[in-house]
Amino acid sequence: MTASFRLPDLGEGVHEAEILTIPVKSGQAVKEGDIILEIETDKAAVEIPSPFTGTVREILVQIGDKAVVGNVLMTFQTETESTESRHEKPPPLKQQPSFIEEQIQSPVPASPSQSPVPASPSQSPVPASPSTRRLARELGVDLHKVTPSGSGGVVTKEDVQAHAQAKERPAPPAEAAEIDRPAPTPAAAPTPASLPDFTRWGPVERVPFRSIRRATAAQMTASWALIPHVNCQDNVDITRLEAFRQKHKAELAAVHGRLTMTVFAMKAVATALKNYPRFNASLDLATQEIVIKRYFNIGIAVDSENGLVVPVIRDVDRKSIKELAIEVEETITRVRAGKHRREEMQGGTFTITNAGALGGSHFSAIINYPEVAILGLGQGRMQPAVLTDDRGRHEIVPRLIMPIVLCFDHRVVDGADAIRFLRVVIAALEDPEELLITMI
Repeated sequence: MTASFRLPDLGEGVHEAEILTIPVKSGQAVKEGDIILEIETDKAAVEIPSPFTGTVREILVQIGDKAVVGNVLMTFQTETESTESRHEKPPPLKQQPSFIEEQIQSPVPASPSQSPVPASPSQSPVPASPSTRRLARELGVDLHKVTPSGSGGVVTKEDVQAHAQAKERPAPPAEAAEIDRPAPTPAAAPTPASLPDFTRWGPVERVPFRSIRRATAAQMTASWALIPHVNCQDNVDITRLEAFRQKHKAELAAVHGRLTMTVFAMKAVATALKNYPRFNASLDLATQEIVIKRYFNIGIAVDSENGLVVPVIRDVDRKSIKELAIEVEETITRVRAGKHRREEMQGGTFTITNAGALGGSHFSAIINYPEVAILGLGQGRMQPAVLTDDRGRHEIVPRLIMPIVLCFDHRVVDGADAIRFLRVVIAALEDPEELLITMI
């Protein structure tokens, strides 16, 4: 049987990808699940597994090529149909969302218990195994509406079952005063002005605006257009915390961890989020509700060769300083090598960006929509500070002072709460004992 492999729908509005590597060659035998391509979308690098067992017949793309969803990337000579597929009814081609175009197909008697879920022919194909598609038809689930969790955006059986269970839950009752609920007004995208011909004044170079850089631009534009940003600034005396860090950094380095100010800030923020949960929320304008998350997944802004990337560290409140130091270092290493997964970029509830390593001071960061706040850290620098003893006497001494900025969505939280939130973070960072005691 000859089959064509098309670029699958990777979800989240991803429509195109760049071919990074092709680990197979024409004539090579592959098994289902073997990696046949590595691509880069505007989200992350993604490994694409083979959906079947067979032989690579022809490779139609090269490294560096751009492909859009639905493009044929490879053709294969597949092996004899599996037992599963022989007992499975092949749905009509116009109804089956498949990223394998069967060019030679043996008809099989239909099973009366199976009812295909119709899908619009104009929709992009959804990557899923035959057994997953069969389960979706049995449960009456449209694969286009299922959130994928598998590698390369593949929908798994568990995804289908979870979606089916969600459908069975009763919908919340509609509000009687629906007319009083204001409809959200989408922000109108500004029309870009025409650029002049820059070559009139000298030589120019044009660099493609794509992948992570283009995704960052779209995200920042949406955030700035939708969120009324307000920022609250202060300084943190990290003299004692830096002494604590220097004392233990070699211990963490021995287990491939890196004890940075970001790690301490993550634990301090987790405590502040539990005290002020509206900073761990999103605003749902469609339902006029504030969605407060009861989990604490903190994104960390990473400067990479491909642009700004924000991987998410999950369940920060449940992990020790040591565990976070190791996980953050491993994550940053993967990101800068371009080996991070799309799943690592999802599910954040709050973001921290640390410009201190680059020498940055006070700055206002853009909130990572749909979150409602972001914390910016600057470089700690020795500065004169006034200390007051128990008797009220003042003394000017050199201290290591770090600027800190909290940017927040004024629709969800107010300035007074922002100050309180920031004071919790500052108190934890100024005293290592306070940081350890307040970790909840």
